[in-house]
Amino acid sequence: MAKILFLTTAHHYNDDRIFFHQAKELAGRGFEVRICSLTSDFKDKIDSVEIESFDVLDHSLKTKIEKFTEVCDSFQPDCIVCSEPIAVFAANKFIKTKKASIIYDITEWYPAMSMLQNYNFLMKLVHGLKFFLIQLYVGFLSTHFIFGEETKKFPLAYFYPFKKKIILPYYPHEKFVSENIKKLNSEEITLCYTGAISEDKGIGNFFNAIEELKRRNSQLNIKILIVGSTRSDADQEYFAKVLATSSIKNIEIRKPTSFEEFTNSFADADICFDLRNFNFENHHSLPIKLFYYIGAGKPVIYSALKGIKKHMEVSEFGFLVNPKDAAEIADSIDKYLKNPELYGRHAANARKEFTEHYNWNVIKNSFVTFIQNSLPKSNR
Repeated sequence: MAKILFLTTAHHYNDDRIFFHQAKELAGRGFEVRICSLTSDFKDKIDSVEIESFDVLDHSLKTKIEKFTEVCDSFQPDCIVCSEPIAVFAANKFIKTKKASIIYDITEWYPAMSMLQNYNFLMKLVHGLKFFLIQLYVGFLSTHFIFGEETKKFPLAYFYPFKKKIILPYYPHEKFVSENIKKLNSEEITLCYTGAISEDKGIGNFFNAIEELKRRNSQLNIKILIVGSTRSDADQEYFAKVLATSSIKNIEIRKPTSFEEFTNSFADADICFDLRNFNFENHHSLPIKLFYYIGAGKPVIYSALKGIKKHMEVSEFGFLVNPKDAAEIADSIDKYLKNPELYGRHAANARKEFTEHYNWNVIKNSFVTFIQNSLPKSNR
């Protein structure tokens, strides 16, 4: 059977998309599969997937490419699935000695805003252009594209329209999503925020909306559940200020958990939120958490991102809002408080949409077929 190699610099070898969905699916179909990550030292075989990873993320570009090349030479893959440009560079070196397909799996916006945040305005433009040209070159070297969402097709799908591509969203397998539909109590409500705690991801917007809700409903017992953590000192300082000014005292903060247990970590939430700020990168995102929320049967209140609106209709199980408009967000919560039947209908619809349209079983066959068709004809 054909050999499939996953190369990733920044993702861990047990990444939910790479390992638990893509690699395990292929291994279960009889492919020989290996994952190489550069985030930690690890070598083993798990559920028929070979792992060969190295702790060299902070090393030079040359070292990273050499490690990837070593793995390619030893494994001799027929298809290489790359998550970042460096992986594509290494794969391109390998295919000079053996014919193989190079699939570039684009799940992040490139260049990401975080790559440019430490530069001044002028240098942001310079480095932004540099990274953009790198992305175009990586697209040129790749033979196929996987796009995590429709809005991330730019620019590669437009510069290379004749290269084979597939949209493969972040739909989780049903076995990793626990249903926890609740019946809303109009006197008490638990509002949930998960993920990276930062201004950009909307923690301030979340608390502002809750303050507005509390102002309108002084007798309502509001509980806040946060599952996540800050990623920098600046985020920690910002979050401390948010907490200090909050009038809500019933706040529980839980540490991040594995994605297998993610839905259990917010089982007692009534409504789940993602109020990230509007910017170019966020607008072109389709947040992964959305599918876990609806799979658990939680109505959602989300920023009205282009990535979401282009992909799905949310009105049957939640609301899309302006994340800066606390009054609009409070209005949405009030609709549930004043109409428990609406809440119950949205909760049931959320779970129904997940089971029928937004889980891994819906897309797994098209993924496997795409990998199979990408292989050199002699190995199909």
